[in-house]
Amino acid sequence: MTFLNLGLCDNINKALDENAYINSTSIQEKVIPLVLQNKDIMAKAQTGSGKTASFVLPILQLLSNKEHKGKSKISTLVLTPTRELALQVSKAFIDFSIHFVNKPKVVSVIGGESLTQQLLDIQKGCDIVVATTGRLLDILDKKQLNLSNLEFFVLDEADKMLDLGFEIELEELLKSLPQNRQNLLFSATYPQKMLNIASKITTNAIEVFIEDETQTVQTINQRVIAVNKENRSPLLRNLIQNHHWEQILVFMANKRSCDNIAAKFRKYGLNAESFHGDLLQDERNETLEDFKNKKIKILFATDIAARGLHIDDISCVINFDLPRAVADYVHRIGRTGRAGKSGDAISFIGLEDFEHF
Repeated sequence: MTFLNLGLCDNINKALDENAYINSTSIQEKVIPLVLQNKDIMAKAQTGSGKTASFVLPILQLLSNKEHKGKSKISTLVLTPTRELALQVSKAFIDFSIHFVNKPKVVSVIGGESLTQQLLDIQKGCDIVVATTGRLLDILDKKQLNLSNLEFFVLDEADKMLDLGFEIELEELLKSLPQNRQNLLFSATYPQKMLNIASKITTNAIEVFIEDETQTVQTINQRVIAVNKENRSPLLRNLIQNHHWEQILVFMANKRSCDNIAAKFRKYGLNAESFHGDLLQDERNETLEDFKNKKIKILFATDIAARGLHIDDISCVINFDLPRAVADYVHRIGRTGRAGKSGDAISFIGLEDFEHF
């Protein structure tokens, strides 16, 4: 189905066309009409399924139908588990409202950047706040955020938020939200802990479960290579030298490993960088932008890069260290084989890992 069949306005369709969005995904086809009908949603879909657009587009349409008088008030709050995802969602709101006469004001509220500047941007008036939980609670504690006019509350990558230990913070945040709002929950999995949180957010949500959203995985050539830990680095160099991969995303278990192996590969003359949570936000932004623009060939990353980031044309994903859960594996390999393209996913397995299989 094309986006033209989803009841979106001309200004949004024009922006979609300019960004080469033509055919909608399963999650978009099901969620967009429901959001436009002001329904609460509890959606299950994997990374790479297009869920960001499934809430950004209808929210923009609903906001565009309202009159704008005076200083903007926060009508939309989107909560994400990582800074990168928050910035990406913010960009989507800006990109798809480019042709609006009254463009919504979007503020990213994330750690690693100036709190003072974020407070100033909010006080000037904004329509949409896209935030990470920790920084948002900091601002709420300072009594600098008025959410009394909130109409839309979006919880994106909700399962990851709980994995990161934000359950108590989420419950605290809910106390600050008005009761009369539209709730949109998106998660790759719905374990009992997630369902418990969902029940506190909404009691009448329509469930949209895309169980077989496997088009991402179907376009990926998956391989497993048994290798001792000490031989993983030489093996990776050999694979890179013998394949014509344009860009490679390598997942590591921790931050120190990312930095160490990236430095080692640079000594071998390979264009490599590390990407993890200890980098300053400006460094993370610059590294991610350079990788997107193909200035970096090999990116060694922790799982922070696995959730929801849209990086086109990644040729290969390497699990240098195995993820802890199946869902994390799906999120990782979902960085390649996007938009119908093929990709490779290779996992290194040592003897100590076989007990997990």
